Amino acid sequence: MRRPLEFLRRLLRAAGSPLLPKRPARPAGRRCTILVLALTSSAIAGDLQPASLATTRGDLDARDQARVTAVTRPTTDFSKPEPFELMQGGAGTSEKDVSRDAFSQSSTNITFEEEGTFKLGNALFRKNWVSSPSSTQASDGLGPLFNERACQNCHLKDGRGRPPQGDAGTTSMFLRLARDAGSAEEKAAIANRQMLNFPDPVYGTQLQELAVPGLRGEGRMRVDYQEREVELTDGTVVSLRKPNYSVTDLGYGPLDPHTTLSPRLTPPMIGLGLIEQIAPADILAHADPVDHDNDGISGRPNIVLDGPSGELTLGRFGWKAQTASIRQQAADAFAGDIGVSTPEEPRHWGDCTAAQAECLAMPNGVQERLGPVEAPAPVMDLVTFYSQNLAVPARRDLAAPDVLAGKKVFYEMGCISCHTPKFVTRRDAPNKAQAFQLIWPYSDFLLHDMGPGLADGQAVGDATGSEWRTPPLWGIGLTETVNGNSFFLHDGRARSLTEAILWHGGEAQKARDRFAAANAAERDALVKFLESL
Repeated sequence: MRRPLEFLRRLLRAAGSPLLPKRPARPAGRRCTILVLALTSSAIAGDLQPASLATTRGDLDARDQARVTAVTRPTTDFSKPEPFELMQGGAGTSEKDVSRDAFSQSSTNITFEEEGTFKLGNALFRKNWVSSPSSTQASDGLGPLFNERACQNCHLKDGRGRPPQGDAGTTSMFLRLARDAGSAEEKAAIANRQMLNFPDPVYGTQLQELAVPGLRGEGRMRVDYQEREVELTDGTVVSLRKPNYSVTDLGYGPLDPHTTLSPRLTPPMIGLGLIEQIAPADILAHADPVDHDNDGISGRPNIVLDGPSGELTLGRFGWKAQTASIRQQAADAFAGDIGVSTPEEPRHWGDCTAAQAECLAMPNGVQERLGPVEAPAPVMDLVTFYSQNLAVPARRDLAAPDVLAGKKVFYEMGCISCHTPKFVTRRDAPNKAQAFQLIWPYSDFLLHDMGPGLADGQAVGDATGSEWRTPPLWGIGLTETVNGNSFFLHDGRARSLTEAILWHGGEAQKARDRFAAANAAERDALVKFLESL
């Protein structure tokens, strides 16, 4: 295999870009982050290192960098908890008693004034939007097609969603609709990061089951499960349910034959502001797109176009790491899930397409005295601040012998190859509450091929149809407490942590197989460790 740096030089030479200075060869076993940039259009275009894709940290001096390197190095001592491990969300960690509100606490290190801002953002997060026109003009703008009327209705108690159960509907899970590029023009738009993929020509980017009065919803998601048994090495039998997705009661004709259906469960909201302040260099340091170190793990970043700046940047939010910032994630949800326009996404009719003339004929909720969109900038400011400051709960039972034993198993099975335990956030974060915090998200925030069992067949930017972003694990042990269920993975097919592990394939196949081959005591200990997060 060619050395990655030389490969990058050749790409840049072909593009007419200045050559990089030569550097000493890297050890063969060390992950090489510079290759990541070689695989992005920014490098090919000559924009080698925009600030949002820097491969070295510019916020630290040499002394601080050495401290960060030391404190984030994976432990080898499992006889006791690590220093500061209790506070997995840094100084903002919530130590309040465990309850259904465990994911709804504010970061404990924000100021008194910011606490007021947080509460205002919470009120807007819970606000039910109404169809236009109405007497409550500041709440106008719902739909016309939508999935829910409020953010909180999908992010139940700021936690994890659930798949549809009988007649309960799909409140917190929806179907993403998309197709691959077909024409040369569409392929160029993907290559230039102008598009992540292409929506269904009639139904848009996602299936919306609900509509304002006088309009028909788009259809209903149907999920059919097929149970299959998996026998572990010690004879234990675990039943896994394989879902099959379809759409019934289509309201506007058939879907395009090339449209794929990708179910997306709403993820927990905790710790998002901390994730946003992880230095790009620290995420890119774990990337190894061509598995240069031959460990079977090929984490890749999803490089996306940042709307406000127009620069290429690192995607770190969403199931496929397709979104770069919390604010953009919120704007996408306002437009796609609720049908409300924002300065970032000024789509007054949400996800209505040109083929849905009745939808586009409905009134919108823009009020001139409030600005040109339905949710103006002050609303976005408050919702974004709220989303950035939902605290991560403190660890529980971290010194218990079975939890420590499970942590050791987690490390030895290779789970930390993707579920990176620790990061230290940027020292120059805009808000001091997120600055220079040691955090324990257990994610590398990169894309990994999870094998055919979990594949949805839907490409999103750089993410292929079998790749998913490694989800953070902090708070995972409180899922039952907060949301009253234990549904895991992107579509909630797993009904327990054990099932979730056994669904792992692709790059995680070896770790999954080690779990399946372990004895019951080791498996139970690993689950106990996860439940302590």
